[in-house]
Amino acid sequence: MKFTVEPKEVMRKFRVIAVVGASKNPEKDANTIPAYLQARGYTIVPVNPSADVINGSKVYPSLADIPDEIARKVDVVDVFRPSEELPLIAKQVVEMKKRTGRPFVFWGQLGLENEEAKGILSEAKVDFVMDRCMMVEHRFMGSG
Repeated sequence: MKFTVEPKEVMRKFRVIAVVGASKNPEKDANTIPAYLQARGYTIVPVNPSADVINGSKVYPSLADIPDEIARKVDVVDVFRPSEELPLIAKQVVEMKKRTGRPFVFWGQLGLENEEAKGILSEAKVDFVMDRCMMVEHRFMGSG
């Protein structure tokens, strides 16, 4: 199973996305995809320990560093990190949910999938999408 919630439904319903592994490099998908979404009305909260600002948005070093008043608005955590890092990020997402009641969905970008992470998320009742691209899903909705 690649997801517990329909990807297009996530794109329609939720508007605030924390992007773990957001990149300053405009040649990387971890920069262009969040920029694409931001240009289409989504709020992007970049997470990267080695940047201050990405595409005009303040960057936080980790999910735990996002202030509660912002974290309480995050609907989706979109991940651009290697698959082997997904369990650690899933645990951080579970902690964030305990702290703030959010996010509702963990999203692993295209090519990212991890069974251990799925188990962690399922146990904590966090819906997930894996091995899907938010930009592609948005375009499939007919609004790209």
